[in-house]
Amino acid sequence: MKVLLTGANGYIGTRLLPLLLEKGYEVYALVRSDKRIQIPQKYEKQFHIIQADLLNAQSLEKIPDEIEAAYYLVHSMSTSVENFTSLEAISAMHFRDRLSCTNARQIIYLSGIVNDERLSHHLASRKNVETILRQGKIPVTTLMAGIIIGAGSASFEIIRDLVEKLPIMIAPKWTNNLTQPIAIRDVLDYLILVLDHPDCIGKRFEIGGPDVLSYKELLLEFARIRSLKRWIITVPVLTPKLSSYWLYFITSASFPLAQSLVESLKNNAICKENNIQKIFPKELLDFNAAVRRSFNCIEEDDVPSSWKDAIGNSSLNPDLSTYMQVPHFGTFLDTQIASFTQSPDAVQEKIWSIGGDRGWIYMNWAWKVRGFIDKLVGGIGLRRGRTHPIRLKEGGALDFWRVLLADSKNRRLLLYAEMKLPGEAWLEFKIIDHTLYQTATFRPHGLLGRIYWYVLFPFHYLIFRGMAKALVKDE
Repeated sequence: MKVLLTGANGYIGTRLLPLLLEKGYEVYALVRSDKRIQIPQKYEKQFHIIQADLLNAQSLEKIPDEIEAAYYLVHSMSTSVENFTSLEAISAMHFRDRLSCTNARQIIYLSGIVNDERLSHHLASRKNVETILRQGKIPVTTLMAGIIIGAGSASFEIIRDLVEKLPIMIAPKWTNNLTQPIAIRDVLDYLILVLDHPDCIGKRFEIGGPDVLSYKELLLEFARIRSLKRWIITVPVLTPKLSSYWLYFITSASFPLAQSLVESLKNNAICKENNIQKIFPKELLDFNAAVRRSFNCIEEDDVPSSWKDAIGNSSLNPDLSTYMQVPHFGTFLDTQIASFTQSPDAVQEKIWSIGGDRGWIYMNWAWKVRGFIDKLVGGIGLRRGRTHPIRLKEGGALDFWRVLLADSKNRRLLLYAEMKLPGEAWLEFKIIDHTLYQTATFRPHGLLGRIYWYVLFPFHYLIFRGMAKALVKDE
């Protein structure tokens, strides 16, 4: 069976893709950048990449007519609050119209629980996407989930940030609203089970775990699982905007994502029916087990995907190849060359492990200050961290950088800056024989960009020189 998977390098899609391949399906992964997707060699014959953009209807002509089923797992939640509704609608219409010209007999759509009459902008948009998809001729199977608990999910990581960083939380009154969290394992199971199942074609199902908790209870239970003492004080004076800013500064969420999440908290996210259990009776993980399972994955460095790596969480062009060619003209450079006697593998290992919890090797306090300033001006700061402590993947996030190239064979790492800057910046590490070449490139935008470079040049020189020396230091 030929299956189209949109959002194949997103949080859900990255995990669903190998499961589909293991089941023997022939999978066509629709992605905006083919550099961000990797599949084991044993699946090469049944796996195909389609590089296209749902906002560009013409690019969707690459989708084969022979497609028999399709997953719709894309959303624009982390983009500007003002435009994600229109972007989601356009993407859904383009997808629906193209699929109508294929042999597809089922669309599977993962949405949120949309039971309340007055929905947040985010949930209203998700409901509108379903309406658009159902206006086509292909039957739609909709799975509606609330908070998804799994290592790397936006909900899980933000809850973790709040609980682990704040002994006392001042929370808005709608944290008393109810939610029904579901484990990522169970979401993936349902996505597989409904595929081509006759009892699921054209149907809508609400999916949730066995526990119904208020958001306040959820945070306190999370703290109990982590053996932490936490207190939550609810107050009526925290407006949605103030709550969004609070979430933005405390957690790794971007402001648009924080705003969307806070608005969604005003809605109860609990299932009103359980029809899917009549078709697929299964024991679901409760909240406690889902959280513990997530931390087991983190401790074993087995987190296959993270919301932080999503290009939708930044303003970057999804086609990362546009940044690969580092400019030479009209730029400022800081080049550090450091020779070493130890093994090149040892130096490369240090380079591949920079950032995240380990920090930036030299003057890490200065990087933290830069991250804090970035947050103040609306950037992403350093809290985003990295998905894995020692492995890097192309397209992945690394603090306020994006990994453009992580070529371990040729010992070259290329990063592109996502912090707020009056220009563009690249940071490259390259090892040739027993010499490290470290180059910071800055392309200024106008006079402000040039002033920025000259003002910070002494600090950049100290930091980059110190970092190069620290990387090659024999330990």
